[in-house]
Amino acid sequence: MATLNIKATFQCDIEKLWRVITSTENYQWRSDLRSIEVINDHKFIEHTKDGFATTFTITAKVPYQRWEFDMENDNIKGHWIGVFTSDNGVTEIDFTEVVISKKILLKPFVKWYLKKRQKAYIRDLENALANEL
Repeated sequence: MATLNIKATFQCDIEKLWRVITSTENYQWRSDLRSIEVINDHKFIEHTKDGFATTFTITAKVPYQRWEFDMENDNIKGHWIGVFTSDNGVTEIDFTEVVISKKILLKPFVKWYLKKRQKAYIRDLENALANEL
């Protein structure tokens, strides 16, 4: 099992940041995604540009405060928690991801993979906010 936590601060209002992060329709700012397939109000599937699919099941959604989901694909399963806080136009995100590898050969690489993905996600998010999506 690998646990990774990342925090980032943005000079924008919490509503804008929430909208960008939680949208399953406007995902083009993400450099890793080809598409998002919405199954229902609580489930969606992200398809990477490499053709890999991950299913997400939303377990908590408190607007402008908290977003949580379970995630699963052929290689991993886990849970993601996103906490949003804001003060005077500065918004902080605190993301915690707990992932279990389904394949024994991948276990040593899970934490490295998560760090790489989260770094790219934050970079993409910074670019999206700078371009005012």
